[in-house]
Amino acid sequence: MNRLQAIRPFGQRIWLDNLSRELLESGALAALVAEDGIAGVTSNPAIFHKAIATDPRYRDDLAQLKTDASLSPEARYEALVLPDIRRACDVLAQVYTDSQGQDGWVSLEVSPALAHDTEGTLAAARRLWAAIARPNAMIKIPATPAGIAAFEVLTREGIPVNVTLLFSLPQVEAVWAAWERGLAARQAEGGDLTSVRAVASFFLSRVDSALDARLPADLQGKTAVALARVAYVRSRQRQSLPTLAALCAAGATPQRLLWASTGSKNPAYSDVLYVESLIGAETVNTVPDATLAAFRDHGQAAASLASDDAGAMAQLAAVAAQGIDLAAEGEALQQAGLVLFEQAFAALLVLTA
Repeated sequence: MNRLQAIRPFGQRIWLDNLSRELLESGALAALVAEDGIAGVTSNPAIFHKAIATDPRYRDDLAQLKTDASLSPEARYEALVLPDIRRACDVLAQVYTDSQGQDGWVSLEVSPALAHDTEGTLAAARRLWAAIARPNAMIKIPATPAGIAAFEVLTREGIPVNVTLLFSLPQVEAVWAAWERGLAARQAEGGDLTSVRAVASFFLSRVDSALDARLPADLQGKTAVALARVAYVRSRQRQSLPTLAALCAAGATPQRLLWASTGSKNPAYSDVLYVESLIGAETVNTVPDATLAAFRDHGQAAASLASDDAGAMAQLAAVAAQGIDLAAEGEALQQAGLVLFEQAFAALLVLTA
């Protein structure tokens, strides 16, 4: 069996963390869906900056857009990428239908300049959702306090959201709480809960990259996986609590954890570390091209996510004993992630100016 397909029986879905016209027009994305079981696509400003800067298929459209002086650089960027998002949604439409809306999603991120602006995020999310006009599009929003507030409102309105840049347990728990409040508000208004979906994107390799230099050798390269495993335990526990249990009984689907930043940044670590270690039911792993190829070549699928909860807790306790505040580290990593996305988005707007 295809090694990537072998993950599916364990209840996890693999998404691709990449999108470009080359993937769409060459048929490569369709082939990944058919052959490897790719069940979704995520994008971000860095991905689209690389695509527009290097893929000649954008050149003529961009040149034509630049002849219209009434368009802002951001409007030109959206005019370039919205058709790509729609086409990716269409490639994954059958996956969406066959999974009854659980998979087949394609994520597009709002401008990172809106990370601390709830009303601006809401306006952008509504506008992009309407412009894409596909049921399997997800709007990507950072998990800042302003972003989480917007997420709650969008959940109430039934707009699917990928909440991104999660690095700590308090951050992900705040997202879960907002999800439940949004669903409860939707239910109170008589809205349908069965069609509302969201994922919570927990970033991994950046955690180990940030902490390893401050940890003894026996603790290095283990904190991100430990955080993910504890988050998974807490997500399963939360599903049995009265609030979420009642919402699920009314037709809601629990928000899935999505493992992001899953390409190993340390060459001393396995290139499939953040895939092999975190395979479990009702989760998603979005992988870049290199990690996808690596797992297809030599990855081993097994139910690993819930294999060592005690070990995960011990790792986090040992890190804390080194004087590291993981909640504070998560906040710092989120801010650093925002800066990277802001820089990539600014570079995008230079291309489209």
